[in-house]
Amino acid sequence: MNARKTLLSIGVLAVLVGGGYAAYDYYAGNHIAIQQVIPTNPAAQTPASSSAASVPATANATAATAATATSDAAKLDGLWNIQPASKVYLSVTTSKETVNIEGASVKGTWTINSADPSQMKAEGIVDTTKFQSGNAQRDNHVKAADSLNVAAFPEAKFTVKSFQDFPKEWKEGSKASFKMLGTLTIKGISKDVTFTSDALLSQGALSIEGSTVVTFDDFGMKNPHTVLLDTQNNVTVQLRLVLGK
Repeated sequence: MNARKTLLSIGVLAVLVGGGYAAYDYYAGNHIAIQQVIPTNPAAQTPASSSAASVPATANATAATAATATSDAAKLDGLWNIQPASKVYLSVTTSKETVNIEGASVKGTWTINSADPSQMKAEGIVDTTKFQSGNAQRDNHVKAADSLNVAAFPEAKFTVKSFQDFPKEWKEGSKASFKMLGTLTIKGISKDVTFTSDALLSQGALSIEGSTVVTFDDFGMKNPHTVLLDTQNNVTVQLRLVLGK
């Protein structure tokens, strides 16, 4: 009889411990994967004929390749709109793992002038009320007054002031790298930041991935540290934008 009670007690304890860990894992764990809008190997996405053309055998072929690059750059010029597939992520590293928070409601426009980047303009706005991490309880904390305070500030905005190292020549299907210098505004507080970015022009769409690092303190937010979970003060802001004309 005592043996049965002992086994029963062990079983109950195992269930309680297992259930407690599952609850902890659900609350503290990451449930959002960051999407890619630029393939890991963009060159592999281009037709074989394009790859062959990228290695000219003659001076005439070299000139043709340069002309194509210039022509592809011209495809960039004009007004672009941020498409519904675009997302913004906030990533925070805790003592357990890195947790991603997804903003899937993004809008904005880009005006591109490949010949004169100083004439370019860009702005992106994300609806903070729709941020989600895959955990409703955590989302409530993220949106609360001591964090994003979405009731008072339902939008966050990034406005580009200038582009650094923006390529003058673009080749469709090839990744280009540059930096976006601008102002990030969250909770009505503005801070100058730099997004290190990559872009890909392909099939009439311009895909952009970029990231920068800020802190909770930069925007008057409380670090969500708990007794069971340490949280770093850095927040990585990641852009995954798809633009169309």
